Amino acid sequence: MRTLGEQPAVRRVDAVRSAGGVRRRGDAARPVDAAGSASAPGSAGAVGLPATDVPWSEELQGRTVVVKCGGSSLEDPALRRSFAQDVVELWQAGLNPVVVHGGGPQISSMLDRLALEVRFEAGMRVTTPEAMDVVRMVLTGQVQRDLVGAINAHGPFAVGMSGEDAHTLTAERRPAWVDGRAVDIGLVGDIVNVAPDAVRNLLAGGRIPVVSPVARGADGQTYNVNADLAASALAVALGADRLVMLTDVPGLYADWPRSTEVVPRLTAEELETLLPGLAGGMLPKMEGCLRAVRSGVGRVHVLDGRTPHAVLRGVLTEENPGTTVLPDAAPDMTSEVAPAVAPRAEETPA
Repeated sequence: MRTLGEQPAVRRVDAVRSAGGVRRRGDAARPVDAAGSASAPGSAGAVGLPATDVPWSEELQGRTVVVKCGGSSLEDPALRRSFAQDVVELWQAGLNPVVVHGGGPQISSMLDRLALEVRFEAGMRVTTPEAMDVVRMVLTGQVQRDLVGAINAHGPFAVGMSGEDAHTLTAERRPAWVDGRAVDIGLVGDIVNVAPDAVRNLLAGGRIPVVSPVARGADGQTYNVNADLAASALAVALGADRLVMLTDVPGLYADWPRSTEVVPRLTAEELETLLPGLAGGMLPKMEGCLRAVRSGVGRVHVLDGRTPHAVLRGVLTEENPGTTVLPDAAPDMTSEVAPAVAPRAEETPA
């Protein structure tokens, strides 16, 4: 069993499969079932996945996986528990998960309650100084607390932090681009520097960092950062093997709204060509995917966060659901992108 304080880089887990579930040889930890209770080793229904669906690969041992979950994925208590179970299972399997969370629906709800405007441009929230106070309060004080609590229901693993802490995320003000023109969207920042030492120290201590995408600027101003772009920047700085983006659609649609066919795989070059045709919350998400694979992240999975245990399936199985974005020189995988129409997708901005 992985214990707190154990160095993640040397963790090894031997996995064996039984007809009824997943067992890790020599691991006294018991897999959690879909209801959040411990299952006996080898019993049916460990984390709700058949054993054949969960290849606990030695290849991923000690690797860092950054997982971004949107606020829409966290509104449903059952999905929040499922997500927390997945993160703990990754940790128990010897990976180093780092969580970056959004909170779009929760922020919009609080702004409505306070009679403050809710508006988006190019998938980015227009953030006034008053709205920034709400963003900070809701992300770090509400959404993060609920998520950390869900993970820590399985043990003292998760530690919440903001991008402001230890100067982890530094941002500068950015506009949105609408029809080729810059639009002022207030206190919205783009990441210009990542200092990952605080996150690395938590990982070295056997913890699971849970990061809210609020950043400080060199000017001392606090900025609202899109969670997808924050997760991408953090994944690059940590040298992550994988980045997982959870959304509220099945993946990147090939021809939205005429078709709901999902593009299963595409390269960075193909994504760059299609990026101008994207709309809504999918635009910053795929921008973050492109930045990540162009800067050293091995691959990015865009998955439907409404599907229970989407993270485990996306990271640990070969038949990944959703859309996988690969570096241009990625070996042994063929991209499958519709050549004629730039893909579009509608999703809830986080």
